[in-house]
Formats: sequence, C-alpha cells, structure tokens
Amino acid sequence: MISSLARLTVRAWAATLLAACALLPLVESTVWILQAALLLGVQAGVGAAARRVPLARPLTVAAQVVVTLMLLTLLFAREHAVAGLIPGPDALRFFGQLLEQGGQDVNRYAIPAPLSDGIRLMLVGGVLVIGLLVDVLAVTFRSAAPAGLPLLALYSVAAGLTDNGIEWLWFLLAAAGYLMLLLAEGRDRLSQWGRVFAGPPRGRSRETPGAPAPARFGHRIGAVALGIALVVPLALPAMDGGLLDPNGRGVGAGVGGGGTISAVNPLVSLRDSLNNDDDRAVFSVRTEMENTSDLYLRIVSLDDFDGTTWKPSKRAITQVPEGFPAPPGLGPDVEFSEVGTSVSVAKWYGQTWLPMPYPPSRVSVQGDWRYEPVGMTLVGDHGQSTRGLTYEVRSLDVRPTAEQLANAPEAPADLLREYTDLPDSLPSVVAETARDVTDGAKSDYDRAVMLQDWFTLSGDFQYDTDVEVGSGSQAIARFLENKRGFCVHYSFAMASMARSLGIPARIAVGFAPGTPQADGTVSVAMRDAHAWPELYFEGVGWTRFEPTPTRGSTPDYTVQDVEDNGPVDPARPSQAAPADPSAQPSQSTDCRADGSDPGSCESESPQAALPADGDGPKWHVVLLWALAGLLVTALPLSPMLWRTRMRALRLGGRGRTEGDVAPRVLAAWEELTDTAWDHGIVPDESLTPRGAADRIVRTGGLEGEAAASVRRLAGAVEQVLYAPRPGPAVGLAQDVRRASGALRDSASRAGRLRAVLMPRSAVRVVWAMSDRWMSLRDRVVALRPDWHLPTRQRG
Repeated sequence: MISSLARLTVRAWAATLLAACALLPLVESTVWILQAALLLGVQAGVGAAARRVPLARPLTVAAQVVVTLMLLTLLFAREHAVAGLIPGPDALRFFGQLLEQGGQDVNRYAIPAPLSDGIRLMLVGGVLVIGLLVDVLAVTFRSAAPAGLPLLALYSVAAGLTDNGIEWLWFLLAAAGYLMLLLAEGRDRLSQWGRVFAGPPRGRSRETPGAPAPARFGHRIGAVALGIALVVPLALPAMDGGLLDPNGRGVGAGVGGGGTISAVNPLVSLRDSLNNDDDRAVFSVRTEMENTSDLYLRIVSLDDFDGTTWKPSKRAITQVPEGFPAPPGLGPDVEFSEVGTSVSVAKWYGQTWLPMPYPPSRVSVQGDWRYEPVGMTLVGDHGQSTRGLTYEVRSLDVRPTAEQLANAPEAPADLLREYTDLPDSLPSVVAETARDVTDGAKSDYDRAVMLQDWFTLSGDFQYDTDVEVGSGSQAIARFLENKRGFCVHYSFAMASMARSLGIPARIAVGFAPGTPQADGTVSVAMRDAHAWPELYFEGVGWTRFEPTPTRGSTPDYTVQDVEDNGPVDPARPSQAAPADPSAQPSQSTDCRADGSDPGSCESESPQAALPADGDGPKWHVVLLWALAGLLVTALPLSPMLWRTRMRALRLGGRGRTEGDVAPRVLAAWEELTDTAWDHGIVPDESLTPRGAADRIVRTGGLEGEAAASVRRLAGAVEQVLYAPRPGPAVGLAQDVRRASGALRDSASRAGRLRAVLMPRSAVRVVWAMSDRWMSLRDRVVALRPDWHLPTRQRG
C-alpha cells in the first residue's frame, strides 16, 4: 500500500508538471517552471508524509495548503512575512498587489511576455493550485479519473492563449501525464477495465491463469481515450475569435468565402497598446500620400452602441475582391486620388484585422483573409494574423471641401436609422449638451465642427492619462462633467452627441499617424493606437473627425479660414506634416491648453479605458466567484465521490490475519447491500444474511455466477456471525464486483445513471453526522447535567 501511494504521488506530481509545460510559450523565461517543479515536489511530499502518519484526509489537505502558502511567501513575500516564512496581513496584502500587477502585465504585453514578478506568481501559484487538486483527487481520495479535470483546465488556459503551431505537443504531454495516473490507480480496477476491452482469452475460461496483464489493458484504454480526445475536437465547431486578439486566431466561417464575424470589443486591446511601457514599433509604412499626418491606419469600426460601450456589429464576410467597390456615400463631385501604401508588420505583433488606410480600393496580401463589405475591412481566417506580414494597399485620398460637407443632403433612411440609434439608458445631459454646443449651427457639418472645436479648443477639456471614468450608462455624462480623458472618451462622447443631433456616426479603431523617418518611411508604435469618430455625409461618405487634443491631426476640411486665425493653438492637433520630414522625432507639446502640466502627455493608464476601469471586478472578487463556482460544481458530485471512496475502502487491501477475516467480510457485505440499495433494493435489517441474499437475487434478477457470488458472501457473513472460528475468506472483492456488474446490467439506463450520480446509500453520511451529534450531545450532558439540549425524535 505504501509503495502504491508513493508511486501514485510521484505520478500526480509528474502529470501536473507535464500539463504545466503548456504554459512555457506564454513568457520569455522558463526559470519559473523549475521553481514550480521544486515547490510542487515539496507540496506532494507533505501530502505523502501526512498520509503515512496517517492523518485524516481533511487534515492532509489542510497541511498541504498551509505549506503551499508558506512556500509562496518564502519565494515572493519573505520581506513582508513574519520570520520571512509565516504570511501575515502585510504578506497577504502584498500578494494582492502582486496579483493585480500580474493582471496588468498580462494585458500589457504580447506573447511571449517578460517574466515579471506578478506574472511569475500567477504561473507558479496557478500550477501549485492545480497540483494540489490533482494530488487530493488522485492520491488522497484515490480517484484518478476526476483528477483529469484540473489538468484539462491547466492545458486549456495555455492552449487558448498561444498559437505557435505546436499545441499538439503540449496536448500529448498533458495526456501522457493523465494516462500515467490512470495506469497507477490500481490493479483491480484496471483488471475490470481490461476484461471489458479485451474479452476472455481465447481457448481459456475467465478464471484461467495467464490472463493478460492489467497494464496491457491500461495501455489499450489510454490509446482509446487519447484517440477520442484527438478526433472529437475535429468534429466540434471552432471557437476562435477576437478583434485585436494578439494571438492571431481566425474568425471566419470555413474555407469558403461566406460566414459571419461577431467580434469582441477591441477597446481593451487599444487600452493595452496605449499603456505599453515598451513603445515598440508596430509598423514601418511607406506611402505615396503627400501629407503623412493624414495617414491613419484603420482596423475596424464600432457601430453598435448599447449604452455601456461601443462595439462592432455582427457582419457577413466574403472572399477578398480583386478590386473593392466604391466606398458608401462617395459622390463624383468630391476630389480624390488613389495612393499606394506599403505596410511591414513587426513579427511579434499578431492580430486578425488588417490595418489599412480608409477607404481601401485594392489590397495585395498573402494568407487566408476575408472581406467585410460594410466596414471595408479584412479579417484573418483560420488562425491568419498580421505577424511579420508585408502587404500593399491602394486607397483613396478623399479631399472634400467644407462647402461640399455643409451642403450634403440627408442620408438614406435605413443608414440614418441604423447609425443614429441611441439607447434609452443614455443620460439626457448628452443630448442637451450637444444642442447647447451647436446652438446656431446651420448644417450637420457646422454642428460636427462645433463639437470638434468644443472638445479641442473652447470646452476646457484636458487630455489626462490618470482619469478614472467608470463604465456604464453614466460614463459619458461623467466625462462631460469632469472634462478629462483620452481618445476613447473623446470619440465615445462626440459620436454619441452627433447621433443625438441626427448625424450618422460610428467610431474607428486603429493607429494615428506615426513618426516620419529619415529614409522616407513612417514608424508607427504601440502608443500610436487611437480611436476617432467617423461621421457620415451623403456625397462624401464616412468622414474622419479628430476631437482628441494633442493626438492625431485635425482634418483640413474642418478648419475654416486658417489664414485669418493667427498662430496655431498649441493645444490643437497639428494641421499637416512638413513637406520635408525631419529625421529627428518631433518635440511633444503640452497636453493641456494652458501648458500647465506637460506630464499629462504620458501614455494612457488602464484605469482610463471606458469598458475596463476601476469599476470592474477586482482579483479577489474573481477568486471568490471562482471558488463559489467550484463549490457549486463539486456539491452535486459529492455523493458519487463518497461512494467511490467507500467502495475503494471496503474492497481494498486489508490485513490477512485471522483477526482480519470478520472486518473484511462485513465490509464486502456492506458494499454489496449498498450497491443493491443504489439500484433500488432497499436493505431490510430484519432479514438474515441468507434471506437478504435471496431477496437481492430475486429482486435484481440475478442468475448463474452472479447469484452464486451473492450467496457465497451471505455464507461468509453467517460464518463470521455464528461460527466459533470463521473460515478464510477468499475472492470477496471479486464476488462483490461480479454481483454489482449483474445488478448494473439488469437496471435501466436511467437507473444506472442514478446509481452513479445520486446513490441512495449516500444517506449514510447524514446518519453518521446525526450519530456524531448525538454522541457529542451525550458527552456535553454528562459534563453539565443542568444543560437541556434538544433530543432527536424518531417517528
């Protein structure tokens, strides 16, 4: 028994470590896996020592939890702990800060991420939690099959985040660890499984010596399980998706040209890009466009506003056409020219939407891409991403005049209805402010320009990276009141206010113009990620506006009488790039209109993002919800787990001395009667063992060897109860399993399922708790006779 437990402990440790290898591609350094292996070994050793004592199972688990927490404290928070080892309030508070930092780092960095302390705690701590669950299930409770669930969770997290082409290797490692647990679970159980798969040996009876070894059948079981796990996912629908997903997972609908996309909100990824401390170059762009300050690389448009945030609608996708159709709304009287742009993407930047100048007219790109006609965007299919791509885009440089925009006719009714829709939950102050700001305007164009100027010039707005604006229907109202925010806030507010005035509006997400280089290219970095509103004018189409101070460039068609306005306001975005770009990076200007706080030009903080801010759930809330979900999941399975444990104890190895005969026989008989009870044969304590056996045989419809096994067990019980010296008991476990199998075969499918998931004999747990309460009550009454405790009434 000791060697068996030790072997199972080692295999549980190895299985967890093999599954943890799937996390290796997520970070640049691999030193954390060595730390996790060492700590996991100590945790498993504590469990083995506690079981050797032996301690009760709850105490064994508690000892492992305490030692695990002390190990994490020693590794990560010894400066904040008592004696460098015992975690106190300061250490727990530090753990919370470290986990919060790790969550921010996960959002901030692309894969593979640097191994910060926060990420290292999440990796090592997560592996230790999974290892503890595996050890408890597979070793402490001797149930290897359920131990596959935490291993699957560990593998799934890694597989869902990485896309490096070798996921099959991590799957094989995790599967190998799980199969090791199954093979070590016990010779008896494997023997039973082996007979199911192999049948009786040819030319021999089932009892004939020389049957195939259990390990041989365990390998067959493993092969079948592994084959099923590899084949079944091929028949399941793909669950890829994500707009700015850095993993580059596909979003299309198969190899054909049709399908739909229903993408996630990209603003979280926009926030991550803006908050990246490592302002790495994302694109190197070479363009024929004369004014590179108008070179916005647009990724996707957000046109669905639900009152909480803007998000992209579900759209149909098709094959990429050779030449794109004319953009919606563009008339023949508007001046435009076709320009070419070459984009080279960094190898580390992988997302599934192709950044392009708007509106594109032709794209030359390698890979599996699909076309979304409404937004005129390209989306990768079946794992296609932008990593390391170089592609050519032909686009239209549309140059409308202020007069053309001011005289634009009303938009079509269907477009007007879709793009001016606002939820009822939007505060009335948004529309009221829009009307006040645009009072006296004569056209939608005048209203749009007045809104833009109000945000950038006359409204006293400040570009602030530390602002905390919550999500929800009141977020825009709070922004209009506080007048502090960054590009997401400005674009959200202007688009909502434009819709309230009857102007079709949506939000574009992508990259603002980058920095011109000496070789004629433009370098676009992570902090150039941007969001801006697009307003629709019939005859011109979707038209860019720039309400965010100090970001991007103000379009020429929104600047009236530039020559009469005097010097350019330093708080206003630049009008155009110089004709001859300088090789030196441009000097930044003060982000506030009065120049009082140059420090506000820093990158956006994650708290400033509208859909993911301080109002969101904290890590401890998520942890509590996860524990609650685990509890809700475990409670329905507790009867099944209890029966599995009791069956293993009753039929497991016991002493072989003469004094052990009675406990072995009575335990086997109790297991048989409980199994019959689970299948609907309620035990009758008034019957003799022989009478109870006849009742089980008759009610359960048992015949042949199964019936003989029940009667042999009854005879052994009678000898234990009545014989002066009971004879040796041989083959008890085999008799119980044979009779149990026959009862299971004779039951209906619903009866078999109930016997497994909701066994009736599990009520013995309630009886045992009641008996312990009565025993405790009797002891208390014996100590204090003057106490009067309620007694249990039997009816």
